[in-house]
Formats: sequence, C-alpha cells, structure tokens
Amino acid sequence: MEPTKPLPPITGRGAPTNLRPTRTGSAERVLDGDWIDAAEEIDGAATPLRTTVTIERPKTIISRNQSPDIGFDRSINPYRGCEHGCIYCFARPTHAFHDLSPGLDFESKLFAKPDAAKLLRTELAKRGYTAAPLAIGTNTDGYQPIEREWGITRSVIEVLAETRHPLIITTKSDRILHDIDLLADMARDNLVGVAISITTLDPAVARTLEPRAPHPRRRLAAIRALIDAGVPTQVNISPIIPAITDHEIEAIMTAAAEAGAIRASYILMRLPHEVAPLFRAWLAAHCPDRADKVMHMVQDIRGGRDNDPNFFSRMKGHGVWPQLIRTRVKRAAREHGMDRSFPPIRSDLFRPPERDGQMELF
Repeated sequence: MEPTKPLPPITGRGAPTNLRPTRTGSAERVLDGDWIDAAEEIDGAATPLRTTVTIERPKTIISRNQSPDIGFDRSINPYRGCEHGCIYCFARPTHAFHDLSPGLDFESKLFAKPDAAKLLRTELAKRGYTAAPLAIGTNTDGYQPIEREWGITRSVIEVLAETRHPLIITTKSDRILHDIDLLADMARDNLVGVAISITTLDPAVARTLEPRAPHPRRRLAAIRALIDAGVPTQVNISPIIPAITDHEIEAIMTAAAEAGAIRASYILMRLPHEVAPLFRAWLAAHCPDRADKVMHMVQDIRGGRDNDPNFFSRMKGHGVWPQLIRTRVKRAAREHGMDRSFPPIRSDLFRPPERDGQMELF
C-alpha cells in the first residue's frame, strides 16, 4: 500500500485519509487540484462530510468463526461500517470488499440490516440449532449513533430475550442503556455479559482517536448503571496503544472499579491491512513528535511488522512490552478485586422461536 498524504483533520472524523483498498483491485482515486479549485469557485467551500446509510438485505445474519483464540463461535453485526470513527478499528478493512475505503468511507458510508431480527428468528428456529453465547459488537459497534434511528440491535436482543438465548455484548457506547430493560431481564437468568470498552480517560485524546464515540465518563456511568441493574459488566481496556494510552492503564482500572466493574480485560492494538497506513497518517496528523517511537514499539511487539495476524500471538504480542502490560493489568485487577472470573452464561434455557406458526415442544 503506497503512503497517502494526510488530509487536513475533519472535525468529528477519525481517518485522516480515504485511501483506496488496492489489495482488492480498487485503484486509488485522486481528485484533480484544478477541478477542486473550480468547484469551490462555482459551488463554494466543500460541504461537511455527511453520513449515509444503505440498506443491506443478507440471506443469513449469524456469522460463524472457528478462531481458537476468541471465546465465541457466532456473532451478529447489525451494521457494516461504524460512525464512531475509531482510527485503530481492526474492522476497517472489511469495507474494501464493497470497493469502499477503509478510511473515511468506513465511518461515513454505513450499511444497516433492518431484517436482522427476522433472519435471526428463522435461524434459531431451524431443527438442530444448538444455543451458545452469541456476540454483538465484536466487529462494528451495535450501539453506534445510527442505532438511535434504526433500532436493529434492540430488535435482535428482543428475539434473544424471548428465546432465552445467551448473549455477549461489547460496546463503547452508553446507548446500551436504552436496552437495559431487556438486559436486566436476561441477567436474572444469567443469560448475558457486557464489556464496555475504554481506551483513554483523556477527552482530548478520545476526540481524535474515537471522535464520535461517547465521552469516557459516560461509558463509566454506563458500567455503573448496568451493574446497578444486575447486568454483569466488565471494562475492556481496548486497544492499548504504546506511547499514546498505555500510561493510563491503572487510572482506567481505578475508574472502572469505582464504577463497579467486576472484571477487566485488555487488547493490544492491531493494525491489519489498511489500518496500518491509516494509523500512520493519524500519527503524522496528531502525534508527529512520537510517530517514529510509537511505530517502533508496535513493530517490536509484532515481530518486526506492523501487524501479526497469527492466532494467539495477534492478541498477546511478543517481547518485554506485552509482558509488562500483562503484569500491570493483573496487578491492578488484584488491587481492585477485578481478577475474578466472569459469571458463567447459561445456554440451557434456550427455547426455539415459532416455526411455521407452531411453537417448538422439544
């Protein structure tokens, strides 16, 4: 991937570029400077980058995986792309398969799946379906801003609550509290677990790293509200970025413990495919004084590369720095009583939904 010249920062957006996904055969598109000047003279200054949503009609909604280093084998993504605009998001490269940029397109040209709940009901009703924890928010956030209008995540959880199907949610949005009635109901039967992601407590850093995600303090308040409602909730310090956010580990753990989080987890930053050049451009725009140091540390963790895609090591990294991070997280977790196991999520209460107008008896 050829380096792309960073654009002037766009307020409320994370990616400094809109590079094309050349690994999928898409050619880089470059706007001609003379054309831009002429357009501005005729039409005025460029309009702000607006978010668009395209309806997607998939045939199935449950995605399956066989990855040995994650704790679930099925997930649902109500949306493609994510308006939160987190520059480090490892899901950005998926936009390349739509011939769209993993850069600004990923956070502004979104896809919604309004039939998700209907499809889910059909899949859960199939003979032979065996329940196991289903994850939401592991690729793109189910509680990104457009959930307010579309409500697809809630419709999916309604089906899961009705069928007593186990659920795992990962989000960095307090919008999850809109569904606290459903989650509290499921929690009474040990059917749900929630992880709230917090990358930094510094609002100035958050505004550039994850520009349209809720303020870190709102996420801490969401942890408290979920815990008070009886929903098992942990803090996920994700991702930890060397020389950018790693110094905040203990502060985040302390704040999360005060909010009532029962456990802590973390993920080291990953830079697959187009995420690496996007992150380099972000460093050039926002942290030019540390850019070389950050990338040197990233490559030291990833065996001399920007990214290590191999199972297990992609999560843990290599060398002294990952070992130090692991020690710090474990020590802080012990100090705050957040080193206990997450309550087991039950799968034995599942009851299939209606199929062809008749309830399943067995």
